[in-house]
Amino acid sequence: MAEEAPGGGLERDAPRGAGESEAAPLRIRRYRWPDLDAVWSLHQIGLAQVGVVPGDGVYYDDDFPRITEVYLASGGDFLVGEAARAGIVAMGGLRRIDDHTAEMCRLRVHPDHQRRGYGARMTEALEECARRLGYSTLRGDTTVRQVAALALYRKSGWRELRREARGDNVVIYIEKQLSAIVSPLFPR
Repeated sequence: MAEEAPGGGLERDAPRGAGESEAAPLRIRRYRWPDLDAVWSLHQIGLAQVGVVPGDGVYYDDDFPRITEVYLASGGDFLVGEAARAGIVAMGGLRRIDDHTAEMCRLRVHPDHQRRGYGARMTEALEECARRLGYSTLRGDTTVRQVAALALYRKSGWRELRREARGDNVVIYIEKQLSAIVSPLFPR
């Protein structure tokens, strides 16, 4: 039996993009309460991989015990990506900022499953979900240490708004207009 996916569609495996290596299909679906331990672990692993740690001025985790409240019940969403025999290997959330803007956050892919296109698939799914929810602008942030994330955002048409030093980290604030059509001939 298929479950309802974010925005009312049926769950399905996300298609592979051109040039992506052959990998296990990624099944993207809405977060459920029993996913909390896996999502929490993926969050910690993802940040440790790039050296973001508690107390550094960037790390926070108070939203995890309240995913339903912070994301799902407040005009946003939270998605997980599952790979066969591996469980949850990717995740990402949408948090409402105002009627037109949402924040894309908590985008993570387990290090053992990176470089398979899962981050791009999660980003695309979150962007489509934001459109269905009526948002025209997505915002987010990352750090200069998160090189793969920066490359993904650039490739996906996000633009840098500003940078801010926080402790030993530099946070990059980014934005994407969901209704804008950008010609591949003229990158931003």
